[in-house]
Amino acid sequence: MLLRRPVYIFSTVFVMVFSTVFFLTLFTTGSPEKMPIGVVDMDRSSISRRVIHELNATQAVTVESVYDTYGEARLAMQQGHIYAFLVIPDGFYSDLAAFKRPELTFYINNAYTLPSSTASKQLLMVMNLASGAFQREVLRKKGLPEYLIMKRIQPITIDAHFIGNPSSNYLIYLMGIILPGILGLVVLMITIYSIGSELKGKTSRDWLRAAQGSYTRAMVGKLLPHIVLYCAMGITLNVVLVRMMHFPVQGSFLWLNVAMVLYVLAMQSLAVTLVGLIPILRVALSAGALYGMLAFSLSGFTYPAMGMLPWVQALTNLFPLRHYYLVYTSEILLGSSMTQTAPYMAMFFAFIGLQFLVAKRLHRAMLYQYFPKD
Repeated sequence: MLLRRPVYIFSTVFVMVFSTVFFLTLFTTGSPEKMPIGVVDMDRSSISRRVIHELNATQAVTVESVYDTYGEARLAMQQGHIYAFLVIPDGFYSDLAAFKRPELTFYINNAYTLPSSTASKQLLMVMNLASGAFQREVLRKKGLPEYLIMKRIQPITIDAHFIGNPSSNYLIYLMGIILPGILGLVVLMITIYSIGSELKGKTSRDWLRAAQGSYTRAMVGKLLPHIVLYCAMGITLNVVLVRMMHFPVQGSFLWLNVAMVLYVLAMQSLAVTLVGLIPILRVALSAGALYGMLAFSLSGFTYPAMGMLPWVQALTNLFPLRHYYLVYTSEILLGSSMTQTAPYMAMFFAFIGLQFLVAKRLHRAMLYQYFPKD
Protein backbone atom coordinates (compact mmCIF):
# COMPACT_ATOMS: atom_id res chain seq x y z
CA MET A 1 0.00 0.00 0.00
CA LEU A 2 2.87 2.39 0.78
CA LEU A 3 4.30 1.92 -2.70
CA ARG A 4 1.01 1.56 -4.58
CA ARG A 5 -0.83 4.66 -3.32
CA PRO A 6 0.82 8.01 -4.12
CA VAL A 7 -0.96 9.65 -1.15
CA TYR A 8 1.49 7.98 1.25
CA ILE A 9 4.67 9.29 -0.36
CA PHE A 10 3.14 12.68 -1.13
CA SER A 11 1.73 13.19 2.37
CA THR A 12 4.90 12.07 4.14
CA VAL A 13 8.16 12.65 2.30
CA PHE A 14 7.01 15.47 0.02
CA VAL A 15 5.19 17.39 2.77
CA MET A 16 8.17 17.24 5.12
CA VAL A 17 10.73 18.13 2.45
CA PHE A 18 8.61 21.04 1.25
CA SER A 19 7.94 22.29 4.81
CA THR A 20 11.62 22.06 5.76
CA VAL A 21 12.86 23.90 2.69
CA PHE A 22 10.08 26.49 2.91
CA PHE A 23 10.50 27.41 6.56
CA LEU A 24 14.29 27.27 6.65
CA THR A 25 14.56 29.57 3.63
CA LEU A 26 11.83 31.84 5.03
CA PHE A 27 13.86 32.35 8.23
CA THR A 28 17.24 32.16 6.55
CA THR A 29 18.50 35.28 8.37
CA GLY A 30 17.28 34.04 11.74
CA SER A 31 15.11 37.09 12.37
CA PRO A 32 12.95 39.38 10.21
CA GLU A 33 14.82 42.15 8.44
CA LYS A 34 13.85 45.39 6.71
CA MET A 35 10.24 45.41 7.84
CA PRO A 36 8.55 48.30 5.96
CA ILE A 37 7.39 51.18 8.13
CA GLY A 38 6.30 54.76 7.45
CA VAL A 39 6.99 58.19 8.90
CA VAL A 40 4.64 61.17 9.04
CA ASP A 41 7.11 64.09 9.07
CA MET A 42 5.23 67.27 9.93
CA ASP A 43 8.35 69.08 11.10
CA ARG A 44 10.58 68.75 8.00
CA SER A 45 13.61 69.79 10.00
CA SER A 46 17.19 68.55 10.09
CA ILE A 47 16.55 66.60 13.29
CA SER A 48 13.45 64.87 11.84
CA ARG A 49 15.45 63.88 8.77
CA ARG A 50 18.15 62.55 11.11
CA VAL A 51 15.58 60.39 12.89
CA ILE A 52 14.42 58.97 9.54
CA HIS A 53 18.04 58.29 8.59
CA GLU A 54 18.66 56.45 11.87
CA LEU A 55 15.58 54.29 11.32
CA ASN A 56 16.82 53.35 7.85
CA ALA A 57 20.21 52.47 9.29
CA THR A 58 18.74 49.71 11.48
CA GLN A 59 18.74 46.17 10.19
CA ALA A 60 15.21 45.23 11.21
CA VAL A 61 13.13 48.04 9.65
CA THR A 62 13.25 50.35 6.64
CA VAL A 63 11.28 53.53 6.01
CA GLU A 64 9.08 52.64 3.06
CA SER A 65 7.54 56.11 2.64
CA VAL A 66 7.42 59.54 4.27
CA TYR A 67 3.83 60.82 4.47
CA ASP A 68 2.46 64.31 4.85
CA THR A 69 -0.58 63.40 6.95
CA TYR A 70 -1.66 60.86 9.52
CA GLY A 71 -4.54 59.73 7.26
CA GLU A 72 -2.19 58.72 4.44
CA ALA A 73 -0.04 56.63 6.78
CA ARG A 74 -3.04 54.97 8.40
CA LEU A 75 -4.47 54.03 4.99
CA ALA A 76 -1.12 52.54 3.94
CA MET A 77 -1.01 50.45 7.13
CA GLN A 78 -4.60 49.26 6.66
CA GLN A 79 -3.77 48.22 3.11
CA GLY A 80 -0.79 46.20 4.36
CA HIS A 81 1.97 48.31 2.78
CA ILE A 82 3.60 49.09 6.13
CA TYR A 83 3.52 47.47 9.58
CA ALA A 84 3.92 50.63 11.64
CA PHE A 85 4.40 54.37 11.29
CA LEU A 86 5.95 57.17 13.33
CA VAL A 87 4.42 60.63 13.68
CA ILE A 88 6.90 63.51 14.09
CA PRO A 89 4.83 66.57 15.10
CA ASP A 90 5.21 70.08 13.77
CA GLY A 91 7.65 72.12 15.88
CA PHE A 92 9.52 69.04 17.03
CA TYR A 93 12.97 70.60 16.60
CA SER A 94 12.09 73.93 18.21
CA ASP A 95 10.43 72.23 21.17
CA LEU A 96 13.42 69.96 21.56
CA ALA A 97 15.83 72.89 21.53
CA ALA A 98 13.69 74.70 24.13
CA PHE A 99 13.61 71.61 26.38
CA LYS A 100 9.81 71.33 26.13
CA ARG A 101 9.84 67.51 25.86
CA PRO A 102 8.10 67.00 22.48
CA GLU A 103 6.16 63.78 22.00
CA LEU A 104 6.74 61.24 19.25
CA THR A 105 3.84 58.86 18.56
CA PHE A 106 4.01 55.59 16.67
CA TYR A 107 1.24 53.23 15.62
CA ILE A 108 1.63 49.46 15.30
CA ASN A 109 -0.51 46.94 13.39
CA ASN A 110 -0.69 44.07 15.88
CA ALA A 111 -2.54 41.84 13.40
CA TYR A 112 0.97 40.74 12.36
CA THR A 113 2.61 39.77 15.64
CA LEU A 114 6.25 39.26 14.66
CA PRO A 115 6.66 42.25 12.30
CA SER A 116 4.77 44.57 14.65
CA SER A 117 6.80 43.58 17.71
CA THR A 118 10.04 43.95 15.73
CA ALA A 119 9.01 47.38 14.43
CA SER A 120 7.95 48.49 17.92
CA LYS A 121 11.28 47.42 19.43
CA GLN A 122 13.29 49.22 16.75
CA LEU A 123 11.24 52.42 17.04
CA LEU A 124 11.70 52.50 20.80
CA MET A 125 15.43 51.87 20.46
CA VAL A 126 15.93 54.63 17.86
CA MET A 127 13.87 57.11 19.87
CA ASN A 128 15.92 56.43 22.98
CA LEU A 129 19.16 56.77 21.03
CA ALA A 130 17.97 60.02 19.44
CA SER A 131 17.09 61.42 22.86
CA GLY A 132 20.49 60.45 24.23
CA ALA A 133 22.29 61.92 21.23
CA PHE A 134 20.54 65.27 21.68
CA GLN A 135 21.40 65.35 25.38
CA ARG A 136 25.01 64.55 24.58
CA GLU A 137 25.29 67.45 22.13
CA VAL A 138 23.79 69.86 24.66
CA LEU A 139 26.17 68.71 27.40
CA ARG A 140 29.15 68.89 25.06
CA LYS A 141 28.34 72.53 24.31
CA LYS A 142 28.28 73.16 28.04
CA GLY A 143 31.87 71.89 28.24
CA LEU A 144 31.34 68.66 30.18
CA PRO A 145 33.94 65.90 29.64
CA GLU A 146 32.84 62.79 27.78
CA TYR A 147 32.94 60.40 30.75
CA LEU A 148 30.59 62.67 32.75
CA ILE A 149 28.28 63.05 29.76
CA MET A 150 27.82 59.27 29.47
CA LYS A 151 27.21 58.93 33.19
CA ARG A 152 24.44 61.51 32.99
CA ILE A 153 22.84 60.07 29.87
CA GLN A 154 23.08 56.42 30.97
CA PRO A 155 23.83 56.17 34.70
CA ILE A 156 23.06 52.43 34.67
CA THR A 157 24.62 50.16 32.04
CA ILE A 158 22.76 46.97 31.14
CA ASP A 159 24.89 43.91 30.32
CA ALA A 160 22.44 41.37 28.84
CA HIS A 161 23.32 37.75 28.07
CA PHE A 162 20.95 35.44 26.14
CA ILE A 163 21.51 31.95 27.48
CA GLY A 164 21.82 29.30 24.78
CA ASN A 165 20.82 31.61 21.92
CA PRO A 166 22.99 34.74 22.12
CA SER A 167 21.90 36.03 18.70
CA SER A 168 18.15 35.78 19.52
CA ASN A 169 17.74 33.71 16.38
CA TYR A 170 14.04 33.09 15.71
CA LEU A 171 15.01 30.13 13.55
CA ILE A 172 16.28 28.27 16.62
CA TYR A 173 13.25 29.17 18.73
CA LEU A 174 10.61 28.26 16.16
CA MET A 175 11.84 25.75 13.58
CA GLY A 176 12.92 23.18 16.14
CA ILE A 177 9.26 22.81 17.12
CA ILE A 178 7.24 23.81 14.04
CA LEU A 179 8.86 21.17 11.84
CA PRO A 180 8.53 18.32 14.41
CA GLY A 181 4.94 19.51 14.91
CA ILE A 182 4.28 19.10 11.19
CA LEU A 183 5.95 15.68 11.30
CA GLY A 184 3.73 14.68 14.24
CA LEU A 185 0.64 15.79 12.34
CA VAL A 186 1.75 13.75 9.33
CA VAL A 187 2.33 10.67 11.52
CA LEU A 188 -1.06 11.06 13.17
CA MET A 189 -3.09 11.56 9.98
CA ILE A 190 -1.35 8.96 7.81
CA THR A 191 -1.49 6.30 10.53
CA ILE A 192 -5.21 6.94 11.02
CA TYR A 193 -5.71 6.73 7.26
CA SER A 194 -3.64 3.57 6.96
CA ILE A 195 -5.67 1.70 9.58
CA GLY A 196 -9.01 3.34 8.86
CA SER A 197 -8.85 2.59 5.15
CA GLU A 198 -8.64 -1.13 5.98
CA LEU A 199 -11.85 -0.79 7.97
CA LYS A 200 -13.65 1.35 5.40
CA GLY A 201 -12.57 -0.87 2.48
CA LYS A 202 -13.63 -4.03 4.37
CA THR A 203 -10.15 -5.51 4.00
CA SER A 204 -9.48 -5.71 7.74
CA ARG A 205 -10.40 -9.43 7.84
CA ASP A 206 -7.90 -10.14 5.07
CA TRP A 207 -5.37 -8.12 7.06
CA LEU A 208 -6.00 -10.26 10.15
CA ARG A 209 -5.93 -13.43 8.11
CA ALA A 210 -2.49 -12.48 6.74
CA ALA A 211 -1.37 -12.08 10.36
CA GLN A 212 -2.75 -15.55 11.21
CA GLY A 213 -5.50 -14.00 13.32
CA SER A 214 -3.10 -12.19 15.67
CA TYR A 215 -4.04 -8.56 16.38
CA THR A 216 -0.54 -7.80 17.72
CA ARG A 217 1.16 -9.26 14.66
CA ALA A 218 -1.22 -7.38 12.37
CA MET A 219 -0.54 -4.02 14.06
CA VAL A 220 3.23 -4.54 14.17
CA GLY A 221 3.27 -5.51 10.51
CA LYS A 222 1.16 -2.51 9.59
CA LEU A 223 3.03 0.09 11.64
CA LEU A 224 6.63 -1.09 11.37
CA PRO A 225 7.30 0.33 7.87
CA HIS A 226 5.73 3.60 9.01
CA ILE A 227 7.88 3.67 12.14
CA VAL A 228 11.07 3.18 10.12
CA LEU A 229 10.08 5.91 7.64
CA TYR A 230 8.97 8.48 10.24
CA CYS A 231 11.91 7.91 12.58
CA ALA A 232 14.32 8.27 9.66
CA MET A 233 12.59 11.52 8.67
CA GLY A 234 12.69 12.84 12.24
CA ILE A 235 16.37 12.04 12.78
CA THR A 236 17.22 13.50 9.35
CA LEU A 237 15.37 16.66 10.37
CA ASN A 238 17.47 16.95 13.53
CA VAL A 239 20.65 16.41 11.53
CA VAL A 240 19.65 19.17 9.11
CA LEU A 241 18.89 21.60 11.93
CA VAL A 242 22.02 20.87 13.97
CA ARG A 243 24.66 20.00 11.36
CA MET A 244 23.56 22.08 8.37
CA MET A 245 21.76 25.03 10.05
CA HIS A 246 24.21 25.03 12.99
CA PHE A 247 21.66 25.01 15.78
CA PRO A 248 23.47 25.05 19.13
CA VAL A 249 23.43 21.86 21.19
CA GLN A 250 24.11 22.60 24.82
CA GLY A 251 23.08 19.09 25.91
CA SER A 252 23.03 15.71 24.19
CA PHE A 253 22.24 15.39 20.48
CA LEU A 254 21.77 11.63 20.96
CA TRP A 255 19.19 12.23 23.69
CA LEU A 256 17.34 14.63 21.38
CA ASN A 257 17.13 11.92 18.71
CA VAL A 258 15.87 9.42 21.29
CA ALA A 259 13.15 11.92 22.15
CA MET A 260 12.29 12.22 18.44
CA VAL A 261 11.86 8.43 18.11
CA LEU A 262 9.66 8.31 21.23
CA TYR A 263 7.69 11.29 19.93
CA VAL A 264 6.97 9.44 16.65
CA LEU A 265 5.90 6.31 18.54
CA ALA A 266 3.66 8.40 20.81
CA MET A 267 1.92 10.03 17.83
CA GLN A 268 1.40 6.62 16.21
CA SER A 269 -0.07 5.30 19.44
CA LEU A 270 -2.49 8.23 19.58
CA ALA A 271 -3.52 7.49 16.00
CA VAL A 272 -4.27 3.86 16.87
CA THR A 273 -6.16 5.04 19.96
CA LEU A 274 -8.33 7.43 17.93
CA VAL A 275 -9.17 4.73 15.37
CA GLY A 276 -9.97 2.31 18.19
CA LEU A 277 -12.30 4.82 19.83
CA ILE A 278 -13.83 5.98 16.52
CA PRO A 279 -13.50 3.18 13.93
CA ILE A 280 -14.95 5.42 11.18
CA LEU A 281 -12.32 6.83 8.85
CA ARG A 282 -13.72 10.29 8.17
CA VAL A 283 -14.60 10.96 11.82
CA ALA A 284 -11.25 9.68 13.07
CA LEU A 285 -9.42 11.87 10.53
CA SER A 286 -11.43 14.91 11.62
CA ALA A 287 -10.69 14.23 15.29
CA GLY A 288 -7.00 13.70 14.48
CA ALA A 289 -6.78 16.96 12.54
CA LEU A 290 -8.39 18.88 15.41
CA TYR A 291 -6.09 17.29 17.98
CA GLY A 292 -2.98 17.78 15.83
CA MET A 293 -3.64 21.47 15.19
CA LEU A 294 -4.38 22.19 18.85
CA ALA A 295 -0.92 20.88 19.68
CA PHE A 296 0.67 23.90 17.97
CA SER A 297 -1.28 26.30 20.19
CA LEU A 298 -0.96 24.38 23.47
CA SER A 299 2.61 23.12 23.29
CA GLY A 300 3.90 26.40 24.73
CA PHE A 301 6.45 27.48 22.11
CA THR A 302 4.40 30.38 20.74
CA TYR A 303 2.57 31.39 23.91
CA PRO A 304 4.26 30.34 27.19
CA ALA A 305 2.36 27.74 29.19
CA MET A 306 3.06 29.59 32.44
CA GLY A 307 0.93 32.48 31.15
CA MET A 308 -2.08 30.25 30.42
CA LEU A 309 -5.00 29.65 32.76
CA PRO A 310 -4.33 26.82 35.25
CA TRP A 311 -6.79 24.43 33.62
CA VAL A 312 -5.29 25.16 30.18
CA GLN A 313 -1.81 24.48 31.57
CA ALA A 314 -3.05 21.05 32.61
CA LEU A 315 -4.34 20.43 29.07
CA THR A 316 -0.90 21.08 27.57
CA ASN A 317 0.29 17.78 29.04
CA LEU A 318 -2.11 15.92 26.74
CA PHE A 319 0.03 16.64 23.68
CA PRO A 320 3.32 14.83 22.92
CA LEU A 321 4.56 17.96 21.12
CA ARG A 322 4.56 19.77 24.48
CA HIS A 323 6.94 17.21 25.98
CA TYR A 324 9.15 17.16 22.90
CA TYR A 325 9.33 20.95 23.16
CA LEU A 326 10.53 20.66 26.76
CA VAL A 327 13.19 18.14 25.77
CA TYR A 328 14.23 20.30 22.81
CA THR A 329 14.69 23.46 24.88
CA SER A 330 16.53 21.48 27.54
CA GLU A 331 19.00 19.87 25.12
CA ILE A 332 19.40 22.62 22.53
CA LEU A 333 19.26 25.81 24.63
CA LEU A 334 19.71 24.98 28.30
CA GLY A 335 22.08 22.01 28.34
CA SER A 336 20.08 20.14 30.98
CA SER A 337 21.14 16.69 32.12
CA MET A 338 19.34 13.52 31.07
CA THR A 339 17.89 13.10 34.54
CA GLN A 340 16.16 16.48 34.22
CA THR A 341 14.51 15.52 30.92
CA ALA A 342 13.64 11.99 32.06
CA PRO A 343 10.09 12.97 33.25
CA TYR A 344 9.31 14.28 29.76
CA MET A 345 10.58 11.02 28.26
CA ALA A 346 8.37 9.09 30.67
CA MET A 347 5.33 10.93 29.32
CA PHE A 348 6.11 9.57 25.85
CA PHE A 349 5.84 6.03 27.24
CA ALA A 350 2.48 6.93 28.78
CA PHE A 351 1.22 8.00 25.35
CA ILE A 352 2.65 4.82 23.77
CA GLY A 353 0.69 2.73 26.26
CA LEU A 354 -2.67 4.33 25.36
CA GLN A 355 -3.11 2.12 22.29
CA PHE A 356 -3.34 -1.01 24.44
CA LEU A 357 -6.47 0.37 26.15
CA VAL A 358 -8.41 0.16 22.87
CA ALA A 359 -6.81 -3.01 21.52
CA LYS A 360 -9.84 -5.24 22.14
CA ARG A 361 -12.29 -2.71 20.73
CA LEU A 362 -10.22 -2.19 17.58
CA HIS A 363 -9.70 -5.93 17.18
CA ARG A 364 -13.47 -6.49 17.28
CA ALA A 365 -13.99 -3.67 14.78
CA MET A 366 -11.49 -5.27 12.42
CA LEU A 367 -13.04 -8.71 12.84
CA TYR A 368 -16.78 -7.99 12.80
CA GLN A 369 -16.91 -4.73 10.79
CA TYR A 370 -20.10 -3.62 12.58
CA PHE A 371 -19.40 0.12 12.37
CA PRO A 372 -21.02 2.45 9.76
CA LYS A 373 -19.02 2.95 6.58
CA ASP A 374 -20.41 6.34 5.40
